[in-house]
Amino acid sequence: MSTIEKALARKATKEASEKEQATHSPQSTESTTQPDTTSLRDEHSQQRSVLTIDTDSLAGRGYLIDTGERKSIKDEFRQIKRKLLNNAFGSGAKLLNHPNLIMVSSAKPNEGKTFVSVNLALSIALEQDKKVLLIDADVLRPSVNRELGIEKAEGLIEYLLQPEKNVSDVLYNTNIKNLKLIPAGQPHHLSNELLASERMAALANELATRYPDRVVIFDCPPLIGVTETLVLANLVGQAIVVVEESKTTIANIKAATESLNEDLALGIVINKAIRSHKDLYGYYGYGYGE
Repeated sequence: MSTIEKALARKATKEASEKEQATHSPQSTESTTQPDTTSLRDEHSQQRSVLTIDTDSLAGRGYLIDTGERKSIKDEFRQIKRKLLNNAFGSGAKLLNHPNLIMVSSAKPNEGKTFVSVNLALSIALEQDKKVLLIDADVLRPSVNRELGIEKAEGLIEYLLQPEKNVSDVLYNTNIKNLKLIPAGQPHHLSNELLASERMAALANELATRYPDRVVIFDCPPLIGVTETLVLANLVGQAIVVVEESKTTIANIKAATESLNEDLALGIVINKAIRSHKDLYGYYGYGYGE
């Protein structure tokens, strides 16, 4: 046998011996398999945490989807969000508790509160230095998932019911930059008690303080006849009440707002205002009042 052949034989014997030791070593087995399992688990979790919003459907139904064009709906929601952002991050923030938490409600159903909630979130998501979290807090009749065209997923109710859950378990990324979502989850007969719980108060405090650049929008149930909304109103710093032009009465507006926390920054958005000319949004119009 030549010198080269002997060297190759010794090398082959050494590699076989090292392979056998690695196969029978518990420490080696743990170090080689554990990273792969963790990586797969993280990847699977990340895939589940992204909800794809049907932007084409939203645009077709008059929602604020940025196409690079200047549209009236974009300007109208700019006016609304500027007041809210000033209250949340400007000089007025010192006078409010949790000024970056905003509830959107209405006096009665079908006045367009979810339409306003979603458009407001989409408008704030266009900001260069802000992020927005949209929470479907209408746990009695959730509609944000339906409007956005996304599948049902665990959300606020599951988080409040299950102490072992983290916020990250029900907080989803979306395909729209700067926009995250917490769905309502499955309806529950103890929704009022869950929203009034210490766990909900702790969640609101965490959302208000953890990220200094985040705006949180709660799409809430109507105010008249629903106790859940008043519970949520005590957790936020700002409130928008959506009213339908030519339908919502002054008496309903007073009834809806009289029980709200006096420390709230309160605004009125006039929805479904008839315009003198037809546009692409089905005659929707908006206004903001102090």
